[in-house]
Amino acid sequence: MAFRLKLVPDNTQIDFFRWQALTFGISSLFAVLSVVVLVIYGLNFGIDFRGGTTIRTESTQSVDVATYREALQPLGLGDVAISEVFDPTFGPDQHVAQIRISAQEGAEAASAETVDAVKVALQEVDSAITFPSVESVGPKVSGELINTAIYAVLAALVGISFYIWLRFEWQFAIGAIVSLAHDVLITLGIFSLLQLKFDLATVAALLTIVGYSINDTVVVFDRLRENLMKYKKRPLREVMNLSVNETLSRTVMTSGTTLLALIALLVLGGDVIRSFVFAITFGIVIGTYSSIYMAKNIVLWLGVKRDWSKKSPADSPDFPGAEAP
Repeated sequence: MAFRLKLVPDNTQIDFFRWQALTFGISSLFAVLSVVVLVIYGLNFGIDFRGGTTIRTESTQSVDVATYREALQPLGLGDVAISEVFDPTFGPDQHVAQIRISAQEGAEAASAETVDAVKVALQEVDSAITFPSVESVGPKVSGELINTAIYAVLAALVGISFYIWLRFEWQFAIGAIVSLAHDVLITLGIFSLLQLKFDLATVAALLTIVGYSINDTVVVFDRLRENLMKYKKRPLREVMNLSVNETLSRTVMTSGTTLLALIALLVLGGDVIRSFVFAITFGIVIGTYSSIYMAKNIVLWLGVKRDWSKKSPADSPDFPGAEAP
């Protein structure tokens, strides 16, 4: 017999709605606190959103990001991002790196003296290094990036809620949009509270969180719809509990295996991707929680169509919650 790993026993009967008022209240409180923290502390914007200077380097020696970073550390430049550039057109002795320096206080970009100091520091660790280009990103471009990032997240939320509305019912769409807004708000609140770097990579992480969270929510919603057609006379709360329990094994396995890879990246991945990986790691945890304790609570309180063979909830004698036991 083939070995089959089981993290969740078969036929679990966990009452996920036993403390529904408490869990929903705590989640709502954390969402409100996140807004307050964002207003008070704001976000620690990275170079993408603050503006700064990008220095492109080229050398015949291999790029050592750790050595470059150590050489620049005494200069006290603040937020510095160093990444190696890969291109199939590069020759075997062509090693290119990109160094991004955030705008200093009271300036739109790094001064000429700062750029010169960076060049001298890097030449001390690599005598063959050259600097083909130096470019600056001003606050106007950074402001446009912030607006674009906001529009991207909002468009994702609106598009997903519209899809849920078309596939299921408006109650499901409201539950999904509240759950996703909860995930994004609390993640932003954590970034603001801990003053973690917030850049375009973090925006990509937020969009990943939205997609991951809604995927988990749709899986449970799909099972809920099947069970609503199967158990037309059972109370809605019991059917929802049954649906969550039936998909619990899939949820734990999916989230667990994803977190294993993310925790490894968080510990071993280095400073360059730490904010990105932290956002996704935290988002998966909070997204799994919200798909059960936020989205389902909203649907439970709003009621839902019980007979899916009919065209609208109004046609169902059991809508929205007067089911026979």
